[in-house]
Amino acid sequence: MVKIYDVIIIGAGPAGIMAAIVAAQKGRSVLLLE
Repeated sequence: MVKIYDVIIIGAGPAGIMAAIVAAQKGRSVLLLE
């Protein structure tokens, strides 16, 4: 099964988490990797 993400963020520090939240609020599918 293949999943397609609009945004992939590597690093779950404060900036990465905020970027993921903002992208998700704008309707993007997000993959956050630590």
